[in-house]
Amino acid sequence: MHDDVAAYIGRWEPRSVTAEAAAFARDVISRAAPGGRERAKNLLWAAGKLADYAASLGLDLVPEVVLHPSVAERFTRCAPGLSGVARRTLRTNLRFIGRRAVPQFYPADVPLPRERSKQPYGLAQIAGYLALADAQPTAERRMRAAGLVCLGAGAGLIRGDLREVRGTDVACRSGGVVVSVRGARPRTVPVLSRYHSRLLAAAAFAGNALICGGADPGRRNITNPLIAALDGGTGLPRLDTSRLRATWLAEVAQLLGLATFMHAAGISCSQRLGDLLAGLEPAGEADAVRLLGTHQP
Repeated sequence: MHDDVAAYIGRWEPRSVTAEAAAFARDVISRAAPGGRERAKNLLWAAGKLADYAASLGLDLVPEVVLHPSVAERFTRCAPGLSGVARRTLRTNLRFIGRRAVPQFYPADVPLPRERSKQPYGLAQIAGYLALADAQPTAERRMRAAGLVCLGAGAGLIRGDLREVRGTDVACRSGGVVVSVRGARPRTVPVLSRYHSRLLAAAAFAGNALICGGADPGRRNITNPLIAALDGGTGLPRLDTSRLRATWLAEVAQLLGLATFMHAAGISCSQRLGDLLAGLEPAGEADAVRLLGTHQP
């Protein structure tokens, strides 16, 4: 900690907290060793306010009591006059202080597993899978394999949504080709234009049956034979339906200019987008087709 920061902490005596609370704050923030004056100011305010709160409850103003996680958390939740953002910042600052002043109460966080998006396929790889589909020995296998690739990379379908699609769920409508998705999240998905002709052919061949084959969409291994059939030893990786969906997501994001928008808005967290979208209504089918389903490669 720089000498000027230490000097600032040493003379910190605000009117907004009691002398005892200020002394407590100076002590624990000196232990925390903040990297700059502005950082020290924010931490001192948080520690001083917490100490005043603890004193009002009759607690001893010692770090092991005041900075105990239960006290800090209760103060964070109950402190009056704070916005949601201010409360989150207060909690973060108090945890920072606690980890340095009373580390026995703040063990290091254990990293939680996070599912990351799969790597999208390139256009040449998709073309390779479609070529393998065309090379299948029977018309039935050719149509099912092509339908699998087109539903995944062209409409982003996966798992149950992919298994339940029947030929009659694919239609030319609203100026493009759409897929009516059943299941837990029913919706209509515009198909990217590069997959229109192949998917329409697979849908016409299937008729009222399942495009990817089988009689019971509840079976979890319906797509396995198709994936195995497209494993042709041609240098392509094994087909992964999650990667097909990632391919669709990446192409749609490019169509929407999503990366440009997020960069311009300074947004890096998708949760914020989810919060914003919760208050917006999606466009109708015709608008969705114009936006997502008529792009030419």
